[in-house]
Amino acid sequence: MTPSDASGGAPSGAAAGRWSSLDRPPLNAAVLERALVGDGGLWSSVEVVAATGSTNTDLAARAGQLPEGAVLVAEEQTAGRGRLDRSWVAPARSGLFFSVLLKPGDSVPQERWGWLTLLAGVAAATGVSRAAGVDTALKWPNDLLVTVEGEERKTGGILAERVSDGVVLGIGLNVTLTADELPVPEAGSLILAKAAVTDREPLLKAVLRSLEHWYGEWRAAGGDPAASGLQEAYAADCVTLGRHVRADLPGGRTLTGTAEAVDADGRLVVRTAEDRHETVGAGDVVHLRSVR
Repeated sequence: MTPSDASGGAPSGAAAGRWSSLDRPPLNAAVLERALVGDGGLWSSVEVVAATGSTNTDLAARAGQLPEGAVLVAEEQTAGRGRLDRSWVAPARSGLFFSVLLKPGDSVPQERWGWLTLLAGVAAATGVSRAAGVDTALKWPNDLLVTVEGEERKTGGILAERVSDGVVLGIGLNVTLTADELPVPEAGSLILAKAAVTDREPLLKAVLRSLEHWYGEWRAAGGDPAASGLQEAYAADCVTLGRHVRADLPGGRTLTGTAEAVDADGRLVVRTAEDRHETVGAGDVVHLRSVR
């Protein structure tokens, strides 16, 4: 999973020295597993690998042999994927790149599984805000934003993929990327947002615990986004709402208007200049200007 849907990369010498930076210590899988895996909890295992192409691809390939709650973390991704098959890479140990396996089963109708992407956004934003001490917001549908020098910057992203009996959720978060390491100037990181904490272990634990909480609430409510409180929580964190936006839709169509709500299916409701309400279920959304 990749937090930024853009081309870019690490300096050419990053791979050779990836274990030498004292500012980017490796994750300790044993510590993470002791903290997160336990009887009655969601997380069943935590695996940390030094490098892989994509944690989503790897976990999806093994989904049939793994129980729900498997977590795969990579210190470095060489073929991370975002929405629309865009790619991006980052220096080793500069962020959190991980995927989790969820199997809602018959407790949640499959037509509601699409909410898992938005659920992961709420969980990640909540966990990061609490652990890092930095305001984290959501851009519909799957971007995590922080403020860097007064500007909203994308610092993370989420990718959900269906597997045979569940969903693999990938989350990527830029943590200690410096300005000259960013894939594009419009990207951000927690350290550039002056986060109080950039230690990846407490950040990862906070996001996974928040994800466990929200997944439990959503599943207990049969996937109902209103009854579980998820729809309200997403709307509260989503800075897209109230903004003038352009949606670049599949097939080349473009829609502009004011983003007014997220409906019961997780779609963005846009009011056009002609005072029509149209829903956007897929596509790229660009914030044009604030109208609030």
